Amino acid sequence: MSKVNHPKHYGQHPSGIECIDIVEHYDFNLGNAIKYIWRAGLKSSDPIEDLEKAVWYLKRELSRLSEEVL
Repeated sequence: MSKVNHPKHYGQHPSGIECIDIVEHYDFNLGNAIKYIWRAGLKSSDPIEDLEKAVWYLKRELSRLSEEVL
């Protein structure tokens, strides 16, 4: 498979499930948070950076939801 359609890190999760099969059922922010958690340390060598990105998307979603309540 090509690096565009199926990079190596896409299939490295121990479950054998590809992240896209899960995240496409969520909105953008939650999907991206899940993606960074799912592949933490697989795409890059820095899982902390990946998890910080996940937190960033979660905070963005919390902010969006808070604005809806107002």
